[in-house]
Amino acid sequence: MSRATALTLALTLSAAAQAADGTLHPDRLSIGSDLTYPPYTYLDQGKPAGFDPEFMTLLGQHLKLAPQFQDTRFANLVMGVNARRFDAVASALYVTPERAAQVDFLPYLKSGASLMVRADDSFRPQAPQDLCGKRIGSIKGGSWIPKLMALSKSHCEANGQAPIDSREFPTSPEAAQALLAKAVDVQFEDAAVAAITADKLKGRVVISSHELIYPVVIGLAVRKGNDTLLGALRQGFEAMKHSGEYQTLLSRYNLGEPSPGEVAQALGQNPQAPAQ
Repeated sequence: MSRATALTLALTLSAAAQAADGTLHPDRLSIGSDLTYPPYTYLDQGKPAGFDPEFMTLLGQHLKLAPQFQDTRFANLVMGVNARRFDAVASALYVTPERAAQVDFLPYLKSGASLMVRADDSFRPQAPQDLCGKRIGSIKGGSWIPKLMALSKSHCEANGQAPIDSREFPTSPEAAQALLAKAVDVQFEDAAVAAITADKLKGRVVISSHELIYPVVIGLAVRKGNDTLLGALRQGFEAMKHSGEYQTLLSRYNLGEPSPGEVAQALGQNPQAPAQ
């Protein structure tokens, strides 16, 4: 084997090892994010902005990795991280047992959903049970959609009411436009996103629900089995907590930290069971 061939082989093996475990590139953290979802992730003058970009920038500083965002539609994020298109997902990704079977999570936020309606509509739903027979707009892949469909059968149809008509859109702004255009009756949306949407639309839509619906835990996601990266992210996260950066960021965005019990419940685990 020639020296050049040996060098090429060594570089190839090194790159393969890096791609198989850890980050795809040694000097940066590649992040998949749907940059259409303020206040979590969006573009401001062409640059990533919002909670997740700020969070990942701080986290990257602790890991000594430069964050690099790849704008990816929400429905393709889990597939993308598993296909090694990026290292991690940071995009208000709700933690569910079904997703936890596909990716490994680092839970870091708590949120929930709200219902939005047009201001000129007298319909003011408070809970999912009020949505029978209504057209509901959501971002494609929203974790609440299976819950709505199950409720449609167990509550609406079981009580002789019309089923919930769920309609999915590629982005949250498109779902909001469908609401304004009367193509849907209600937008089912993350509570923080709903608040900023209602503010931006200057009174054309209102949040009709008063309490968080389907409270959820949000997590960073990495490819299943990528323990090296998951461990590094966890250490960086703990450093952010210790420095106070995390709590400052939560306060600015009016978000919360999930409790261990809430995390266990989101993952489908027994919160009383001893940690593994």
